[in-house]
Amino acid sequence: MTEYDGFRVDWDDRRGVATITLDVPGKLNRVSLQARDQLAELFAQLGKDEKVRTVVLTGAGAAFTAGGDVGSFLEASPEELSRLAWNVAAPERCPKPVLAKLRGYCFGVGLELALACDFRIAADDVELALPEVKLGMIPGSGGTQRLARIVGLGRAKDMIMRGRRVGAEEALRIGLVSEVVPPGELDAAVDRLLEELSALPPLALEVAKRVLNLAYEGPLELGLELEGLAYGFLRTTDDFREGVEAFLAKRKPEFRGR
Repeated sequence: MTEYDGFRVDWDDRRGVATITLDVPGKLNRVSLQARDQLAELFAQLGKDEKVRTVVLTGAGAAFTAGGDVGSFLEASPEELSRLAWNVAAPERCPKPVLAKLRGYCFGVGLELALACDFRIAADDVELALPEVKLGMIPGSGGTQRLARIVGLGRAKDMIMRGRRVGAEEALRIGLVSEVVPPGELDAAVDRLLEELSALPPLALEVAKRVLNLAYEGPLELGLELEGLAYGFLRTTDDFREGVEAFLAKRKPEFRGR
């Protein structure tokens, strides 16, 4: 079994769910540079694992993570630091749907990891921030780019250039998270979404994720062309035929990911 630095992974084979839990007691689940390398490798493996349908990224205890191991940045080489954005983008590259389950502190690289996920469900005690400017730095793992694309340039500047914390209500209002629930209902909210996704065709979910991620910032013409090619490809799949036949027969479809 692989030994990970500051996180663990658990599998629910019945539901096809892999859960990655950041877990560093006493340090608010800090994410080390080694952990970022390992997370990138793990997401790549999960993306190829046919038994895994969805991935959940969460933190142990009352926090997601308060961020990175700040002291290590003074010892890391520029070459090491240049890989950070690639490693933290691993949830985005993973072909499976990835859910960020958030509560408590979600700072720095924690928010950057959450931004790279497909869904962000939060407890109402969550606090989100990219506070790097207060250390004389900027977010370096995709935070400047993904935050602006999700909440808009003005709101991103307000958060990043002030190092400002955002609470659950504001995060929901600006689209930074998709759902907010009391802490005691967080598990149930995540389970509802997992159940919903598990009933959908995995290949269609994978293709939808790729088209959305690749075409979002491109010209409309390019996005429409990519969408059309993907639409034509899915027409050839067994899942599409099953979906249509089940619809016409008024029965529940059985998708097999092919």
